[in-house]
Amino acid sequence: MTLWQIIIAASIAVLALKLLGYLVPPALLHKPRPARIADLLTVALLAALIAVQTLGSGQAIVLDARVPAVIVAAGLFALKAPFIVVVIAAAAVAAAIRALT
Repeated sequence: MTLWQIIIAASIAVLALKLLGYLVPPALLHKPRPARIADLLTVALLAALIAVQTLGSGQAIVLDARVPAVIVAAGLFALKAPFIVVVIAAAAVAAAIRALT
């Protein structure tokens, strides 16, 4: 199989999965349990993406300036700081650590 055949097959599979989602009865989606699972799944996927982007470098786990920057960002979000302040503070922490090492 060539790369383009794989891309086309994956695109068809994703489209079919999306179309199957329209067959789910709306009453099922409005029940508390599926709604809670969907909400928690979104948070879990976002947390996994952040972890992979922060700690991953190829096939290795790397602890560098990104880790303290994410910790600072999480702390500022917990304090309900504005988004631009969080971004600037996290970037400043990462830059300072990289400048010191």
